[in-house]
Amino acid sequence: MIPYPVQDTSAVHPPTRKGPSCFQGTSGGGVLLLQQQVLAMEQCACVERELEKVLHRFVTYGHQSEERLDELLRNVCELRSQLVTFGVQDTDLSVLSQTMAQCCKEIKETVQMLASRHKDIHGSVSKVGKAIDRNFDAEVSAVVAETVWDSSEKQRNLSETIVEHLYRQGMLSVAEDLCQESGVVIDMSMKQPFLELNRILEALRMQDLRPALEWAVTNRQRLLDLNSSLEFKLHRLYFISLLNGGVENQLEALHYARHFQPFAAQHQRDIQVLMGSLVYLRNGIENSPYRSLLETNQWAEICNIFTRDACALLGLSVESPLSVSFASGCMALPVLMNIKQVIEQRQCSGVWTHKDELPIEIDLGKKCWYHSVFACPILRQQTSESNPPMKLICGHVISRDALNKLTNAGKLKCPYCPMEQNPSDAKQIYF
Repeated sequence: MIPYPVQDTSAVHPPTRKGPSCFQGTSGGGVLLLQQQVLAMEQCACVERELEKVLHRFVTYGHQSEERLDELLRNVCELRSQLVTFGVQDTDLSVLSQTMAQCCKEIKETVQMLASRHKDIHGSVSKVGKAIDRNFDAEVSAVVAETVWDSSEKQRNLSETIVEHLYRQGMLSVAEDLCQESGVVIDMSMKQPFLELNRILEALRMQDLRPALEWAVTNRQRLLDLNSSLEFKLHRLYFISLLNGGVENQLEALHYARHFQPFAAQHQRDIQVLMGSLVYLRNGIENSPYRSLLETNQWAEICNIFTRDACALLGLSVESPLSVSFASGCMALPVLMNIKQVIEQRQCSGVWTHKDELPIEIDLGKKCWYHSVFACPILRQQTSESNPPMKLICGHVISRDALNKLTNAGKLKCPYCPMEQNPSDAKQIYF
């Protein structure tokens, strides 16, 4: 299986190699790239305007339809009441017939009107599709390596990643079908954690805390090693659910408060608040200074905390690698498409030649930082096996290529301090 990346918030964002001279020191490339970005924003705004028109038409159509149908319903009900009383009162049959004809005419006109306006909405929806085709290039193969999935091993890795994602989402039957069709074999030991995690999460969504509490008690020591507060927050939420039951649950809540004893040192203030709320139980917690305890967002929060801590114990990332890769691709693709156009317009076809590097740096945000990769502060390149990081005797670290370029007459002057030294004294370091 593909290993899950474990997020490290202290990681250094790995910069990529900057473009060659055609993107450095000249205003033309930067201006052109800026123009491409402005154009992309205008294209998005154009599609958004068409979409807003469609949404406005949908809302207007819905309101008009409801008003018209309600009016027709009232007329039909009145006509029905007249038919019911026809045998009791002396009612002119011609008047009743005329009323029925008028009602049928109104129904026919309403049907025709709604059908016509519904047809107009179809035209607006098609305009959105045309605006997307007109403003965006659907061909993205120009920024994708043709041989990225050429080997059977890579295809198997992709299938395994998709299967893992489906297990994470609780789509077990779909994952099993994919395994059968793709020939991927997933060991039961890999499936079991996902099955248990989804079972507990489903119970939490139904506001059933018992499975999560049993799991937390079983893994108490491991959770304490992670400095996790999951078990306490589960007990806290169960205690609050007892408070929701009113004064009838007062005795049960007092007995359940014994579960807070192992957490008294770390959560003393929270426990004091919980116990203080018992004073207002007779009048209702919602009418007391402790009404914040009843906030409904606590259930969504406990689901997130459980997912985070359970994944940490299993050595998994909170989000699946597939979802992270997809989100990163969505953020990076527009930039790559723009830079590809710049490269083609400036006839710099040799720029995009490195398989593992991009011609520009794309910042995907801190959520996509997973591990530390040293980048040479001089050449702005990621270090590699052929170009490892080298520690100078003054303590500063640069890449081997930078060290060779800075060496002059067998001497090296550190670019960060004035210390002169022998290049052979530099030592390779490992991260």
